[in-house]
Amino acid sequence: MIEPLQDLPDDVLGFRFSGSISRDEYVDVLLPALNAALEQEHRIRLLLLIEDDFGWFEPGAFWEDLRFGVGSGMVHHKAWERTAVVSDAGWIRPAMAAFGWMVPGAARLFTQAEVGQAKDWLGE
Repeated sequence: MIEPLQDLPDDVLGFRFSGSISRDEYVDVLLPALNAALEQEHRIRLLLLIEDDFGWFEPGAFWEDLRFGVGSGMVHHKAWERTAVVSDAGWIRPAMAAFGWMVPGAARLFTQAEVGQAKDWLGE
């Protein structure tokens, strides 16, 4: 499930990921917010709160993510400024170490207890 987060600094988008992410959730919840920010030529500052039960993207959602990221070429990549990943899931740290370089812009990992610090970093 993807849920928008509230109580974030101005111009910061935030989403909670839990369970499995369907294509419909990706297309109906995440993409409209990202596309709106891109259309307004905002720099993307994103907070992703990943719950321990997050199971990953279902195949349709993965395909949409791939299309959004790769299909847009470098145009979208230049708009990404910062991504804060907030999670206590055990697999996050090794995943960020292995694949964090693929995240456009600056990316930092925070624990659930550090969510306030993540918001501050995104709001700087």
